[in-house]
Amino acid sequence: MNEAWVDRWNDRYSTDEFAYGEQPNNYLKEQLMQLNTGAILFPAEGEGRNAVFAAKLGWKVSAFDISIEGKNKALQLAENNNVSIDYQVGELQELDYKAEQFDAIALIYAHFPSAIKSTYHKTLSNYLCKGGLLIFEAFSKKHLDYLAKNEKVGGPKEIDMLFSIEEIRADFENYEILVLEEKEIELNEGLFHNGLGSVIRFVGRKK
Repeated sequence: MNEAWVDRWNDRYSTDEFAYGEQPNNYLKEQLMQLNTGAILFPAEGEGRNAVFAAKLGWKVSAFDISIEGKNKALQLAENNNVSIDYQVGELQELDYKAEQFDAIALIYAHFPSAIKSTYHKTLSNYLCKGGLLIFEAFSKKHLDYLAKNEKVGGPKEIDMLFSIEEIRADFENYEILVLEEKEIELNEGLFHNGLGSVIRFVGRKK
């Protein structure tokens, strides 16, 4: 990832207000409330709203992002909520996660650059234990139509950074599919996710 990409996210997370709010993503919340706790990884975790929620439920939480500003706000949010999270800054290949380290991985609006997104998904899969769950929500390729009508809903403007059901099936082929759907939802997350959007939701159990 180039410096401009890192600078973009540091700039977004450098203000006092939380870009996507302090409350967890609704779909993630719904899924985690059904599970026994364990070790969970949050890639591209930004300001920590989802990681902190999981920690409050009793999960052992690891997270990473390319933004040091995101980490700083995430650690402050964790402190404000009397929990601790392990948060690393860097690109995935630089970090020291282990094979089958996690019981769950949550990819919540983790829109990686198109050239690396499938590679990242497959690398992350190695860190999930057999029988572990992957929880995913991110914008679908149809979301560009929603973004054209309402920029406040947010999301990438490059179609290759968005997702299709077929891409998810291919990237996570060694999974039992529990949920895989494309859906219109209403977002109300902080400053940058507001309004109707189109998302892909996926919950899979690693075989």
